[in-house]
Amino acid sequence: MTPDTEQHWARTKSLMILMMGLWAFFSFFIHMFVVQLNAIKIAGFPLGFYMASQGSIVIFVIMLFWFAKAQDKIDRETGVAEDD
Repeated sequence: MTPDTEQHWARTKSLMILMMGLWAFFSFFIHMFVVQLNAIKIAGFPLGFYMASQGSIVIFVIMLFWFAKAQDKIDRETGVAEDD
């Protein structure tokens, strides 16, 4: 492995660990506190209900776009981008 390749995989691994942590947080942790979150209202709906019905899905879509952009940046900076 070249130094750029090692740096690429180290940064990719860090990004993936961050994304998996965020995924676990919004998939499991938030829903464990649904009763407490229901005390907060957003547009008339309890926050726990909102996060269960659509909030987590919206965050997952945002995470996908953010991950793609961040990974593309890593690829370009380390010289492994496909279209370089």
